[in-house]
Amino acid sequence: MPYRAWFQCIAGCDEKYELNEIIYHCKKCGNLLEVVHDLDELRKHDAKQWKDLLDTRYLRTQWPYGSSVWGKKEFVCPQVENENVVSLYEGGSNLFWAERLGKELGIENIWIKQCGNSHTGSFKDLGMTVLVSMVKQMISEGKKIPAVACASTGDTSAALAAYCAAAGIPSIVFLPKDKVSNAQLIQPIANGALTLSIDTDFDGCMKLVREVCLKNNIYLANSMNSLRIEGQKTISVEIVQQFDWEVPDVIIVPGGNLGNTSAIGKGFLIMEAMGITNKRPRIVCAQAAKANPLYLSYLTGFKEFKPIKAQKTLASAIQIGDPVSYQKAINILKKFDGIVEQATEDELANASAQADKTGLFSCPHTGVALAVLKKLLEKKQIKAHEKVVVISTAHGLKFTEFKINYHENKLKEVTSRFANLPVSVPPSYEAVKTAILEKFEGFSL
Repeated sequence: MPYRAWFQCIAGCDEKYELNEIIYHCKKCGNLLEVVHDLDELRKHDAKQWKDLLDTRYLRTQWPYGSSVWGKKEFVCPQVENENVVSLYEGGSNLFWAERLGKELGIENIWIKQCGNSHTGSFKDLGMTVLVSMVKQMISEGKKIPAVACASTGDTSAALAAYCAAAGIPSIVFLPKDKVSNAQLIQPIANGALTLSIDTDFDGCMKLVREVCLKNNIYLANSMNSLRIEGQKTISVEIVQQFDWEVPDVIIVPGGNLGNTSAIGKGFLIMEAMGITNKRPRIVCAQAAKANPLYLSYLTGFKEFKPIKAQKTLASAIQIGDPVSYQKAINILKKFDGIVEQATEDELANASAQADKTGLFSCPHTGVALAVLKKLLEKKQIKAHEKVVVISTAHGLKFTEFKINYHENKLKEVTSRFANLPVSVPPSYEAVKTAILEKFEGFSL
């Protein structure tokens, strides 16, 4: 295959490294790396040829191209041989037109990209298929990799455990004790990962996993490893493909470790470089107010960035005060007329519940993005006529405790404006009829 890609320093160093090299930082300056593709080779096909090829493969059965990640293999990770691809046919998630919710918020063209409708219930699958496939490729080439490890707030660990289980590769996950939901905790346990529950926060887990990987040649699977970004950038390609190759006006994405913010921008940049698109959306990064280091940096015009101690937030997967990918995210936001906004606990919980009442089932992180959408509409920073896509990062079923506590009005700092508890009634027709009439105004039986 003539297509190729390599690691390159994000700071502009001339250092390059092969994708099968176990490396996460530039040896020259210490900055993070990114995957760079041979654009001259990619441009040998014109935009129509690429669109036709991608449409022909989309969600079909030819291995591995039916995966919405591997259907874009040439500009995702061309060095992996097809027999080493570890895929659970990820991607292809619904782009939901939230018509009812849009009417309530005062915007007609709002769409929810439901990345949580995936094998392990979050967008992390998109990046993990690429990373684990490359590990399998390296093992086939004779590299000694005893295991793959990650620090996680829940979703990354689930994806790593599932893909490693499918590949037959040992996995180790570092989780902050009592800071992930039961649904998230059981996923790596069920898939056979060594699950370490550590009495610290995510940032503490991240520090430990980096040390363990460095000293033991264990492969690091966190988003500082830019192979994952290559899978996650396909969210952008897929959105445009689902809009019949039209680019939306605004993308809103929840931001924690900030890998997805940079990935979404990168997806649009490579489409632009290949001639597939000629427009960039504005990218909005939505942070929880209790874990908001990028928002604080945005207020200074990104002149400085300071890690913070993240406070406990309902949006637990983005409870990160020292995000690894902050510089990548800042670089992307500067190129995409970017905005960073925050949401309080009350705002994110009620935004999630309001969306649920219109047919969604939103995780708290999607609630952060929806709350930010509402704020930016009120500030006129997003116009009512614009086409807006909100990235829903995980399935609501991973956060049933959050949902139950909301409807029972048990969440701290939250007034549950959309609470909807079960109504207990005796087993009689009249009792049931009374309950129905009390619930639905103007209803007649």
